[in-house]
Amino acid sequence: MAADMKKPVKGSILLSEPFLRDPNFARSVVLLTEHNDDGSIGFILNKPITHKIHEIVSDFPEFDALVYLGGPVQRDALHFIHRIEALAEDGDEVAPGVYWGGNFEKLKRMIRLGIVQPDDIRFFVGYSGWAPNQLKDEMQMKSWILSKDTDKFAFNESGESLWGEILKTMGGKYKAMANYPVDPSLN
Repeated sequence: MAADMKKPVKGSILLSEPFLRDPNFARSVVLLTEHNDDGSIGFILNKPITHKIHEIVSDFPEFDALVYLGGPVQRDALHFIHRIEALAEDGDEVAPGVYWGGNFEKLKRMIRLGIVQPDDIRFFVGYSGWAPNQLKDEMQMKSWILSKDTDKFAFNESGESLWGEILKTMGGKYKAMANYPVDPSLN
């Protein structure tokens, strides 16, 4: 099962351990879109902001898709993941049928034509990034838990509850972790 994975790869889902102190990643679910000797890049899947994409990009067609906080790096940059075959050639496949990026103008045209639905795409401001070996070190310190169910969770609309939902599906000790309090000293 995915819970037994030891090393992250492109397309992995990272779940922060229950008591990770970094406020940027507390109870985060991160999709790794790049992982190699140069470092790692990913996007937090469960931190929606209150704006829709057309509210933050001035020439974007009205579209009922929330924007998510992808991470603490370059919060002035917009990224997107999708499962749109017609944009696949301009994007990077991170898992079977899941792509990062693509032709933004083509995407806007497809939205105007009603070809793209909000549940086919996820927009992010900022991203999560790790220097070479940084994620490896964090994995050894047990800061992250791995899952590979990318297709099942990348476009899930559960918001902040996604972290616990994934842990529950992993079973065993992970299912118990889903119920840990945010601050155990208040228990």
